[in-house]
Amino acid sequence: MVRKHIFFSGWVQGVGFRYRALYAARAMGLTGWVQNLWDGRVEMEVQGEPEKIERLVARLKEGTFIVIDSMTMADVPLKEGEGEFRVFS
Repeated sequence: MVRKHIFFSGWVQGVGFRYRALYAARAMGLTGWVQNLWDGRVEMEVQGEPEKIERLVARLKEGTFIVIDSMTMADVPLKEGEGEFRVFS
């Protein structure tokens, strides 16, 4: 089990990115959150099996209107007791 803090840049706001992440993460049993940032990026923390997190990112890259120009990912400490994946405004 790992937890990743990820920033996505590109055409990632106003294209359904957060809700695509929500539905995919929940379907894969991942926990965490995703939110838009004021500078046009999307920020996410996601926790689960590394292979599932890789699949989540791959699924986001397949989005019809989503264009990810760059992505930065870092390991962060696990959060115990987090029950689900959520969308923040």
